[in-house]
Amino acid sequence: MLVEVRVQSLGLDRRNQSPVVILQERDGGRVLPIWIGPGEASAIAMRLANMTFARPLTHDLLVSVVRELGGSLERVQISRVEADTYYAELVLTRDGHEFTVDARPSDSIALALRMDAAIFADDSLLEHASIEVSEDQTVIEMGRAETDTAPGSMGPEELKEYLRNLNPEDFGRFTP
Repeated sequence: MLVEVRVQSLGLDRRNQSPVVILQERDGGRVLPIWIGPGEASAIAMRLANMTFARPLTHDLLVSVVRELGGSLERVQISRVEADTYYAELVLTRDGHEFTVDARPSDSIALALRMDAAIFADDSLLEHASIEVSEDQTVIEMGRAETDTAPGSMGPEELKEYLRNLNPEDFGRFTP
C-alpha cells in the first residue's frame, strides 16, 4: 500500500556530512529518512527555498523536457529498498497513457517538488525504517549517533532503535 508523504526537512549527517531527506507521511507522524547525495540535496534545497536561476539546472531541464513532450508527472513512488538502496518510480502521463520510469528517490523528489506532483512511499518502508514524530516536534533533522555503524548497514529494528536514540545535538542543517 502506498502512503502519501511530503518533504518534512533536509538534514545533514554531521558525522560524515551526508545529506538526509526526511519524508513524513501526510496524515500521520511517521517519517522516512533517506541518505542522499549532495547534488540532489542541493536541488531539493533550492526548490524548497524557491531559488531560481537564469539557465535551467538538470532537474529543471528534465521538467521542461517532460512538459515540451506533452507529458506530466502524476506522482512519485518510493517503492522498495534492496541492499541499502532505495528505489523509486516516476509515474508520467501523456495522451492518456501512463508510463513508469525507474529513478532514484532523490531525483524523483526534486522533480516532484518542481512539478507539484504527489510523493508516495510504500507503507512497509515507513513501518520498518521510520520513527514517530511527537506532536511538539516540527522539524526532524538527522545525525548519526557516536557509533561506527552506519544506518544503511543496520537491519530495520536496529535502524528504528538508532533513530529513537538520536539527540538534538546530533542534528545538522543542510544548506546548498
